[in-house]
Amino acid sequence: MLSMTPDEKKTIDAMRALAMDAVQAAKSGHPGTPVALSPITYLLYNERMKYDPNRPNWPGRDRFILSIGHASTLIYSTLHVADVKSLDADGKPTARPAVAMDDLKSFRQLGSRCAGHPEYGRVEGVEMTTGPLGAGVATSVGFAMANNWLAARYNKPNFKLFDANVYALCGDGCMMEGISSEAASLAGHLKLSNLCWIYDSNRITIEGDTNLAFTESVPERFAAYGWNVLRVDDVNDLPALRKVFDAFEAEQDCPTLIVVKSVIAYGAPTKAGKESAHGAPLGDDEIAGAKKFYGMDPDVKFFCDDDVYAQFANNLGKRGPELSAAWDDAFDKYRVEFPDLANELDAIFAGELPEGWDKSLEAFPVDEKGMASRASSGKVLNQLAAGLPWLVGGSADLAPSNNTWLKDEAAGEFGPKQVGRNIHFGVRENAMGAIANGLVLSGLRGYCATFFVFADYLRPMIRLAALMEIPTLFVFTHDSIGVGEDGPTHQPVEHLASLRAIPNVAVFRPADANEVSEAYKAAMGLTKTPSVMVLTRQNLPTVDRTKYAAAAGVAKGAYVLADCDGTPDVILIGTGSEVGLCLKAADALAAEGVKARVVSAPCLDIFARQSAEYRESVLPKNVKARVGVELGVELGWGKLVGDCGKFLGMTTFGDSAPAAKLMEHFGFTVDRVVALAKESMNEAR
Repeated sequence: MLSMTPDEKKTIDAMRALAMDAVQAAKSGHPGTPVALSPITYLLYNERMKYDPNRPNWPGRDRFILSIGHASTLIYSTLHVADVKSLDADGKPTARPAVAMDDLKSFRQLGSRCAGHPEYGRVEGVEMTTGPLGAGVATSVGFAMANNWLAARYNKPNFKLFDANVYALCGDGCMMEGISSEAASLAGHLKLSNLCWIYDSNRITIEGDTNLAFTESVPERFAAYGWNVLRVDDVNDLPALRKVFDAFEAEQDCPTLIVVKSVIAYGAPTKAGKESAHGAPLGDDEIAGAKKFYGMDPDVKFFCDDDVYAQFANNLGKRGPELSAAWDDAFDKYRVEFPDLANELDAIFAGELPEGWDKSLEAFPVDEKGMASRASSGKVLNQLAAGLPWLVGGSADLAPSNNTWLKDEAAGEFGPKQVGRNIHFGVRENAMGAIANGLVLSGLRGYCATFFVFADYLRPMIRLAALMEIPTLFVFTHDSIGVGEDGPTHQPVEHLASLRAIPNVAVFRPADANEVSEAYKAAMGLTKTPSVMVLTRQNLPTVDRTKYAAAAGVAKGAYVLADCDGTPDVILIGTGSEVGLCLKAADALAAEGVKARVVSAPCLDIFARQSAEYRESVLPKNVKARVGVELGVELGWGKLVGDCGKFLGMTTFGDSAPAAKLMEHFGFTVDRVVALAKESMNEAR
């Protein structure tokens, strides 16, 4: 050990022992990294971070993100010895520890607060869910940007409410994943000097030494990104760690990468060799030997004496509450001088929308030519922005096509020397999704956008948003073969089904401009669910709502748009651009004496959550003749159309041709819908 006091060594060793014991009790997990890196979390929490263990949701706090989520016992043991408190349902502190000793004992067990990877919302002190490697560091960029945005809008002379630092601990795996490169590139461009990544360069992966597949110079790569790169040769050298953290805090022009060297702890060798054992329990004999080396009783498990808790109580336990109390005092005075801004912050902290947030939304007039839903989306986004000042986001180099630019001059751009609401993400879809999640986790209503076919790049971040139950908004345009001449690489057909398969995601595919407006209203009302907007490139007629049902039905996911007298002979169900086709087909059927109901189903996820009575009112069980129409694959439509129903969709990829030619080629015609309706009616008899 280098330059540790006896008390520091005792505390760090106790944290290491807790991590080893938790993994051993679970008989699974990754003990090596928590054992190696305990000096970092000890130093950050106990000495450096603005953090109140009694109020882990204090708005003025620094953030720590464990991007190497498999090392979860590192954050759990740290939260335990730091005596971080849990919160009640209203976000108020309680006397219960966020991580009690019994929680550590139940690590990785069903119902435990200490899951295998840190899960946001399960245990206080975990700022985000970190499972996929690289996601944590990428999301940390969003945290840093959000702090800067909040500071730019709300900090005033003598009121520095937002000046947080963001720390992310990562490893070789994070550095290999492409998302970290995307995020680091943007962070360097934006000169996010409040961002610090701590890179544990232990040169070990599951298959063996990183030289098997990873031989680049990470420090040189980050220097090229425009980062300040610092090094610590031994993670146990606390004075050296203090020195580089001082250098980070002094840096005002770029983010900082701290490269630390550590020696990972190994478990018993496996068939694949010693290197692979770092992802396994150390074994009782190894743990006993380590505890002897630490000067601890090798036979005692899950133990910390009072001196260990006192180390944190006498430092973080005193400093943190003093900092948060001073912040509260400043905010009380701020409220007197800037009451309107304070009210906005109250809403942000509570995850609420401001009063009258939707008052700028306007109805779209009837228009047979209509407009593409990507165009109406742009209008609605700007209307929303007028009533929701913390709506912040952008596009992956496609703002003119996605129509995501907020046009109010006051919105501004987010760049290296200015902090506005419009973000240029560049062509970095995966990192863009992570950064948007970071904005939302910081209290903003973050959104991001690209072409729908590139949703595959964003899928992991959409899934994480769903897991964390946060309302990130993902906007996708060019939703189908209606893209036309660009061809099948740019024509999504399986993507709707793919995103609908993710639990807790609201996928909206609106049929006209007024459905777009209502879809955004519904999405903004969701507080624990991310939303996906799926929008067209081609024009959609704006439906005459004096003739057909009001677009407010979007709020229930699906609704009867056009009905007939009495019980329908057949129900036509469409989404997006295909709803107009269903309306035309219903008219053609009516001309033949067939009674057809048209159901617009912009969000199947929300419709599935409606009462049985409402769903029956839209799709009565006694009407078995049904046709589903959607420019996508059939997966997921079975419940809607039933055994006698038919589905008109895509069974292949698209092709390159004008959109109208493709629609005819793939059978999206009135005649085809009518024919399928008759087939379904015959089978239902």
